[in-house]
Amino acid sequence: MARGSELYYRLELGARDTVYVSVTALPALGSRVVFADGIKVSVQDADGFTCDFGSARFGAALDPRPLTASAVRRGGPQERRCGTAGTYYVVVERTTSSRSPVESSPTEKPSSSEDWDLELSVASEPALAKAGPTTPPQAWDSAPPEPHAGVPLTREGGSSFATARALSAGAWADRVRAGQTRYYRVPVGWGRRLSATLEIGSGARTGDYVTSALVMELFNPVRSRVEDVDAAYDGRQRTASLPPLPPVAHENRYDALNRFSGMRFAGWYYLAVHLHPDVATRFGTDAVGLTLRVNVDGEYRPGPAYAGTPRPADAFTITESDESAARKGVGGDGSAGSGADGDRASGASGEGGDKAMKVLAAAGFGTGTVLLAVLGVWRAVSRRRTSRTSA
Repeated sequence: MARGSELYYRLELGARDTVYVSVTALPALGSRVVFADGIKVSVQDADGFTCDFGSARFGAALDPRPLTASAVRRGGPQERRCGTAGTYYVVVERTTSSRSPVESSPTEKPSSSEDWDLELSVASEPALAKAGPTTPPQAWDSAPPEPHAGVPLTREGGSSFATARALSAGAWADRVRAGQTRYYRVPVGWGRRLSATLEIGSGARTGDYVTSALVMELFNPVRSRVEDVDAAYDGRQRTASLPPLPPVAHENRYDALNRFSGMRFAGWYYLAVHLHPDVATRFGTDAVGLTLRVNVDGEYRPGPAYAGTPRPADAFTITESDESAARKGVGGDGSAGSGADGDRASGASGEGGDKAMKVLAAAGFGTGTVLLAVLGVWRAVSRRRTSRTSA
């Protein structure tokens, strides 16, 4: 995606389903970014009214890490403007602003001009067959869980949501270089509770210090951010744990706290681990060892009774096939399904998902803008490959 450009995707939606849209921008390793560079996604009706939008930017860290933004189209009769059946548009914008105090600094270099790869995810959740609770669960164990013990086994993470490595409960070892982001995914069923602790190994002791050097983010099955945690790095080993999360339940969506309301679906939850580029300049370019300790506990519970079928069909459930994939460590950048041109397609996580995808270029809406009609697809990965200069 070019700097300052917009992309349009068309969706044909029913009246009652809630549709979740997520877009992830993947700048090349070594790209130069400024404070206000970022990504924005919005869902609009046929008249251009914005139903919802979300955005993310690099901010003061000036770190070209993957950015994810999400938006929701809520269906149902209570939604006066965006609750009707018909044509809707997903608008993706690569944003920047000359008014940023950092960007406007005379000593600040402008951002580099490389195009960004994108991943787009769309999922549809039906309404309930009959009305259920509209308040969040009140009773659950909020004590911090103990990290998973044991000697870690090696599982190399992927470089994006599309190539995330599947993990089961356990201790998993990997290595990450400064500037890299590793993606992992964990199956979490209804009634189950996820916890994760990240450990980073020691490196060269230089007397220096990097704030927020290590960041771990948690995303739910529709790739909406649930929570994040970070840790500084001074060359010594560090540990960071996600705060306690509730068991997965449909009614979590009614909680005011994002880290609780985000735990509203069963499905694949994603962990993204990022190491700041400044670690290389201050502690050397060698990869740093990390250990991810993952727990999934709690009693399985029946899922909600939907009035229809989610799309993808297995978006909000966990099957034995998913559990098997987690035990085997399916995924990663070297897994099957990577084409000769380097593009990767990611369908639904299990066997029952929608497998066909059609994407047609329909018309232009001005310089740098393209309209894409998405037909018969509810979750797609769009990786726009361009010639780029990497570090």
